[in-house]
Amino acid sequence: MMGLLMKLKLTKGKNSITEFFATSKVVVWSLYILVSLIFTVFIYPELVGQKHSYQLGDVVEHDIKAPKDFFIEDIDATEANKKHAMESVLNVYDFDETILTTILKHVDRAFNLLLSLISEMDKEPEPKNEKKSDSKKDEVLPANIDIPLTTHEKIWQLKDQFEALIGISVSNGAFQLLEKEKFSSEISRLIKELLIKILENGVVANKEMVLRELDKGIIIQDVQTKTERTVYKLKQYYGLDQAKNLVGIIGEPLLTNVNYNIKNLIIDFVQRLIVPNITLNRSETKEKEKEASDEVKPVLYKVKSGEMLLREGERVTETQLRILKDLDALSNRDHFSISSIGTMMLIFLFFLTIHIIHERSLLHLSTSLNKSVLFICFVMIIFFFIAKLYSTFPETFAIDISSSFPKPSIPYTIPLASGAMIVCLFMGLEIAVLFALLLALVTSIVFANNFKLFIYVFFSSLMAAYWMQNCSERRVFIKAGAKLGLFNMVLATTLDIYNANFSYMMFLWDCFFGFLGGMVSGVITAGLAPLIELLFDYTTDIKLLEFANLDKPLLRKLMLEAPGTYNHSVIVGTMAEAAASEIGANPLLAKVCGYYHDIGKIKKPLYFIENQQDGKNKHDKLAPSMSALIIIAHVKDGIEMARTHKLGQAIMDTIQQHHGTSLISYFYEKAKMLKGEDAVASEDFRYPGPRPQTREAGIVMLADVVEAASRTLDNPTPARIQGLVQTLVNKIFSDGQLNECELTLKDLHSIAKSFNTLLNGIHHHRIEYSSEPSSSTNGKSNKNENIDKQQPKQARDLSKNPTKEGDGHLKRLGLS
Repeated sequence: MMGLLMKLKLTKGKNSITEFFATSKVVVWSLYILVSLIFTVFIYPELVGQKHSYQLGDVVEHDIKAPKDFFIEDIDATEANKKHAMESVLNVYDFDETILTTILKHVDRAFNLLLSLISEMDKEPEPKNEKKSDSKKDEVLPANIDIPLTTHEKIWQLKDQFEALIGISVSNGAFQLLEKEKFSSEISRLIKELLIKILENGVVANKEMVLRELDKGIIIQDVQTKTERTVYKLKQYYGLDQAKNLVGIIGEPLLTNVNYNIKNLIIDFVQRLIVPNITLNRSETKEKEKEASDEVKPVLYKVKSGEMLLREGERVTETQLRILKDLDALSNRDHFSISSIGTMMLIFLFFLTIHIIHERSLLHLSTSLNKSVLFICFVMIIFFFIAKLYSTFPETFAIDISSSFPKPSIPYTIPLASGAMIVCLFMGLEIAVLFALLLALVTSIVFANNFKLFIYVFFSSLMAAYWMQNCSERRVFIKAGAKLGLFNMVLATTLDIYNANFSYMMFLWDCFFGFLGGMVSGVITAGLAPLIELLFDYTTDIKLLEFANLDKPLLRKLMLEAPGTYNHSVIVGTMAEAAASEIGANPLLAKVCGYYHDIGKIKKPLYFIENQQDGKNKHDKLAPSMSALIIIAHVKDGIEMARTHKLGQAIMDTIQQHHGTSLISYFYEKAKMLKGEDAVASEDFRYPGPRPQTREAGIVMLADVVEAASRTLDNPTPARIQGLVQTLVNKIFSDGQLNECELTLKDLHSIAKSFNTLLNGIHHHRIEYSSEPSSSTNGKSNKNENIDKQQPKQARDLSKNPTKEGDGHLKRLGLS
């Protein structure tokens, strides 16, 4: 006995603690203070950690002196020295001697090919084309006999090979001329000699660019030996066009006694074979510039202790700002200053303002306000840390980002919009908008009051939350991320133009990072959503879609053990879904709640009339009070089963609320008849409640009652169905069961109209075809005519067999 009492006390104490954390406002305000303190601790070094918070051009309020000796770098002087060192570096040009050697080899091979052919053909007799006698002119030569080719034919067969070897195309006329000269070695010698005279001097691709370096010279680097030499006489080198024009002039002494046509051929060949052999080596030049820049030492000057750094009343310059920054870096700052307290109070006021304005909205999101506040604070802290990490990106990862991509573009990759997407997914768009505002504000503070980033994060988060509304599929995350990426590209470009900081490379980087940030936000949201569902016991539309599968084990068990209840629940779910769509509630939640609202009947299915198939009612042998207890127990049993199968709080709440505090009238009236009206308390025959708290729970209550009662209608015509729906809805409304679920009279009208449409479809009449043979005009019968449309007799006669126990729908309401 003592053990039982101790166990009861422990259980009561545990429930009291749980209720305290779930409902106490102390927890809410403690959360706000804690989050404000966390934000302040991490924002403080960038926000108020500096002793001298002056900006460029500010007026100094009081004198500032150096507390001790320290060195400071003169950045301007250092940069000027580096720039001068880089400008003094000579451009490096590669001189490639192998180009000339390669061209000369190609010329030799091409001419030697034809010379060897001509030599071989000269040793062999030329095939004769004798005229055949008239008696043999019609003879056909055997197919396997090859007719020898002439020298001319063989030479022209090698024309393509000649062009490939020499490296240029040769016209037919030029080739005929070479053939006529029998590809003289003298021609190839003259071509090579001219090429040597031109290329050994040196040919550059762009002589104008070389001449710009006339004052300081260039470095010529031999490609083969890697030796370098400085050249100042740059006019000696030919430009490519200049070299081609000089071929005729340089070749004039060599080609004096050469035939005019051959002379033109040689000049043409040489002009087309010339290529630059001196080219700019940009990578080597950049490397030398970098080496020269790295060798420049920082220009430092010493600040003496007591030296006046800023005087009161003067304007702050860039040099003075750098001095103050170095001074603050050397100082041991007091991290808990008056300014940091002010920062914490400011952040707390943001939370307080939002809470006061939207407390009612938060209350309607969940049965626990504290849980909603805890969720918002949890998400806020996570994404605040992400923003803080990005603000220290170069220092955190110890990298130099200046050489790879622009630093201002990095914040566009921050996936802060994912926070608004998560809040919208679980709490709706209205709360997500406020979350986006607060997150954008805190982020801008982290990034040193960056207004541009505030606009970017706020608008990006707003659109991300908007595109996450009504998320019922996993692919919505990726689609929303892609849309957000495109929006980020436009937003980033707009902000760059607004700040007059627009360039082609900046545009490319900002667009890339903006789109990447959008896609990453979608991926992060998709990854965090299931974890948050599990951690905070939230139910999203995606989870509801899983529960809506009629093959779920719990629904299959309901179908097998309580088939009548299963059929009733499926219809209730369909009715609830249609009604919710009509009034703008969540149709998926309403449908799933309709499917599971009566799962508690699985434990005692035969005590509910829809599952009694043999016509025997187990309640006939029970006292009305016991019957009422069994009927009421299905709500508690349903909650336990829902908790066991982890159906989520929303479905559990609907199971608990779908009967509200309504009266089980059938057994109440039966008890009054047996014991007298004064001996029976109506409270003993009412469900424990609570009444429906959400519109979806109210819709399920209405659908449950209306569907059950509609089964008892004899001859369910549209008029009778409409009258029944109107009567039942009015009865539930008058009983006050809908007072706490925000269903308006307009909503009730739309719900009733939706119920009428569905019930008319379910209980529509069919044409009863006679079993007697029909007579046609010619007196013959047609026995098979429309036999598939005949209604089974048993189904047609169901309406003629009312239940034995009085009014049908009142009895069904009492047992549901």
